[in-house]
Amino acid sequence: MSSEKKPLRCPMGVPGGIIAALTGLAGIVISAMNSEWLTLALSFGLLMVALPFIRVTMMVHSANDRLDLLEKKQGSR
Repeated sequence: MSSEKKPLRCPMGVPGGIIAALTGLAGIVISAMNSEWLTLALSFGLLMVALPFIRVTMMVHSANDRLDLLEKKQGSR
């Protein structure tokens, strides 16, 4: 087996962020239908936190993959 590390196709934070975003959307719909204003605010807050979390996680993992590629190129010289 080669010790070469393949780039991640799905960074680990992305599924968690997607689940949080879907939970926030479901909470917004359910609390709007039941007129629960505190739950609506909390669900909206969860959605606003989850969306940037997905993007930041993807950026960090792609940066790590690029650093690994640069280190591999540097080591081959």
